[in-house]
Amino acid sequence: MKYYGIEIFKRLDHGFEQKFIKYGQIVSYQRRDTPFLDGELERFFYIVLKGKIKTFQINLENSKEQTIFIYRTGDMFDTIILLDGEPHDIMYEVIEDIELLELPIDKVREWLNSNEQFKRHFFPYIASQMRRTEELATDLSLLSTSERLLKILLRNINPNDKYYQLLQNLSKTEIAKLIGTVRNVIERHLKDLEEKDIIKNQRKNIYVKDIKRLLQESNQLLLT
Repeated sequence: MKYYGIEIFKRLDHGFEQKFIKYGQIVSYQRRDTPFLDGELERFFYIVLKGKIKTFQINLENSKEQTIFIYRTGDMFDTIILLDGEPHDIMYEVIEDIELLELPIDKVREWLNSNEQFKRHFFPYIASQMRRTEELATDLSLLSTSERLLKILLRNINPNDKYYQLLQNLSKTEIAKLIGTVRNVIERHLKDLEEKDIIKNQRKNIYVKDIKRLLQESNQLLLT
């Protein structure tokens, strides 16, 4: 497990790591798959090994879709079902070919009660998820689409290559769903940033040419 470079595995001693190996199995899904339609999330708990999968809600009357979270390498789900044991009315879609570590949910609950290593990693993680969900609700209510886009660009920067860990290889349609708007609005905002020579907008990647000016742009919007 440690070869995946996932933070939780780095913190486990050898004995507990072997429990993950014993009880876990690797499952994979392809892009655009809609998994977990047969109650798997009530029986299993998942850790993303590689790829991306989103959780979302959709209004069936108008087909409006809101992405709630995009899970990447090292993320865990479904933490809500793990904690309360109740069905979670939410949907998943694979947006980048994915491999998951699938663990029996009852065994994970047992570890939460008995293993200090797991608890020390899990509860700060679930707190960070709750904060991000709260932040999404606040942003959708209080910020404009341009402000939400700038915020997500700044929050997800990868200092190693200036690409964005979350947005890398993500379509403009998916970015739009993540911040509660539509593709043409995202494209208009990105074009504006590109004309200002702040970003380079490629098909499925956004390259920041001037981080300082991106910060200034964000500050100017918040002050207006």
